Amino acid sequence: MALHDLHPTTQRMCTPNNTGYCPPGLEHLDKVNQLVVCQRFDMEVLSHLEINKTYEVMNNQGHRLYFAEEKTNWFIQNFCGATRPFTMTIYDNLGQDVITIHKALRCSCCLSRCCLQKLKVEAPPGNKIGYVCQSFHPFLPKFKIKNENKEDIMKIRGPCLISSCVRNLNFNLLSLDEETAIGNISKQCPAVVKRLLSDTGKFGIQFPFDLDVKIKALVLAASFLINYMYYELWP
Repeated sequence: MALHDLHPTTQRMCTPNNTGYCPPGLEHLDKVNQLVVCQRFDMEVLSHLEINKTYEVMNNQGHRLYFAEEKTNWFIQNFCGATRPFTMTIYDNLGQDVITIHKALRCSCCLSRCCLQKLKVEAPPGNKIGYVCQSFHPFLPKFKIKNENKEDIMKIRGPCLISSCVRNLNFNLLSLDEETAIGNISKQCPAVVKRLLSDTGKFGIQFPFDLDVKIKALVLAASFLINYMYYELWP
């Protein structure tokens, strides 16, 4: 079943006018500073052990902006877990491919630099806009967001892994010098979106209004990687 054939569970948002150049389909990200990502659960699909993960990406008012789908199979999901390779496709409400996220299979040993996780992000598919790369650190989950030329443009830092079992994981979006927090990826969001985060299948993203839409798309991609690596571990 194609993702865009799924019946919507939230109100659709009309396509906004494009006020400047951005990759086709990313216009929705131009005027938002918060996103809520909600995993969808289809009991009919689950009963057949087809575990393609599907998500809705919404603004803070609950208007759906995008669908996202990861295609996988039972073996890879259960034997590779968070280290599994995947291709995540993000669609607009018309079912058109907007963003493609590629992740290769890598083991989860954070003490080995060759095992660090990495995403390649395209928008639209085939047009590379950047990367999300895990950084080596013995205690903290850290990532770099890079542009299409592999130049660092932002960093992400999470809590000490020892304390992550409290479930309310908060990953800060930081300037390159790591002195200024400019947003976050979190299970525990401000009250304006807290009502949308009442179950374990949802997490929130915050970033500045005026952030370039391509960087917003990269942050969205990073949120999926962080969700797979850390949030899936604690229901």
